[in-house]
Amino acid sequence: YGVIGLKTHTKIALVVRKEKERLRSYCHIATGNYNSRTAQLYTDLGLLSARPELGQDLAELFNYLTGFSKQQNFRKLLVAPVTLRQRMQELIQRETEHARAGRPAAIKAKMNALVDPAIIALLYEASQAGVQIDLVVRGMCSLRPGLEGISDNIRVSSVIGRFLEHSRLFWFANGGNDEMYIGSADWMARNLDRRVEAVVPIEDPELHGSLLRLINTYLSDNSTAWDMQSDGSFNRRIPEDDSIAVQACLIDGWRHGLSNGDEAP
Repeated sequence: YGVIGLKTHTKIALVVRKEKERLRSYCHIATGNYNSRTAQLYTDLGLLSARPELGQDLAELFNYLTGFSKQQNFRKLLVAPVTLRQRMQELIQRETEHARAGRPAAIKAKMNALVDPAIIALLYEASQAGVQIDLVVRGMCSLRPGLEGISDNIRVSSVIGRFLEHSRLFWFANGGNDEMYIGSADWMARNLDRRVEAVVPIEDPELHGSLLRLINTYLSDNSTAWDMQSDGSFNRRIPEDDSIAVQACLIDGWRHGLSNGDEAP
């Protein structure tokens, strides 16, 4: 199965059930593999949804993967190598336009690697326009933050904790009407051009808020985070007052939520 010449890197599942004389689709779109071993070692995110438009998108994506479709347009999903690169570049450029017009403009993103030259060039342009950009990049990062006149408004950090950071999420301020996405792709040419990837918008307000709090917690980590310097080196953050370690916060949050029967933060 798969598309010749492309590695299938999507993390998707689709279940179709007959319920009360009609078919209903249940979708799972994630950042991590369906692997029982890595699930115990990696941090990942997933969206479970019964929204019909996502079900239609996933059905068409599976048809694309099995050779029964040459689908080029999707309702909600951003799919590589079809629409993902173009849309991600448009989202970054949109923040640049917002900044130049004096509207709220910011980007917060978390990924495993950032090495795509075109994406990096757009981030530099956005920084020069005044867009505040905060990136959490676990591994390779070809972008250099804090360069005067180039990347003054870009900060890059990396979190090294008990678990391997593996989730990818992307937030755009969009002039005050912010958007959030999660998915399987890093900002790398291989992910955007040579793999089949799926990224999904998070449109539910409650989930959107939870993920925004999550990435803000990553950015607030002062115990397991390392800040990238303009020369490519890293300095570990040292807590001045209260210690914040994002993975410990997540574990404590889930334990508290589960013990009280509530949703964890």
